[in-house]
Amino acid sequence: MQKYSRKREAIMDALREVKVHPTAEWVYAKLKPDYPDLSLATVYRNLKSFVDSGEVNMVGVVEDKARYDADTYPHAHFICEHCGAVVDVYLPPDNGINTMAEEAVGGKVERQEILFRGLCENCLERE
Repeated sequence: MQKYSRKREAIMDALREVKVHPTAEWVYAKLKPDYPDLSLATVYRNLKSFVDSGEVNMVGVVEDKARYDADTYPHAHFICEHCGAVVDVYLPPDNGINTMAEEAVGGKVERQEILFRGLCENCLERE
């Protein structure tokens, strides 16, 4: 367990306050004015710790930057290939995909991470 720090708490709060699935750089820029001695390395280290502990999910990589989500309720994500938006996708539980995956690999699925990619509604309307 990580020891408590104000910066660590601020990083988690920044993740919980938004639905935009931020990057480490976004978190750093948001917190830097209030924590002048905050380093990007501290943000990355804490994000890794949060992911390792299951408090935060690393959603995927968009434009070479990892995106994070503090909403750990099981859900999928959609990434727009044009604008880079990351959107939560809540699907009905147990849609049979876990059973199919278990049969395919002969193992036991403990969790799933589903990522859809395509064009978001806004980008489709612009075309």
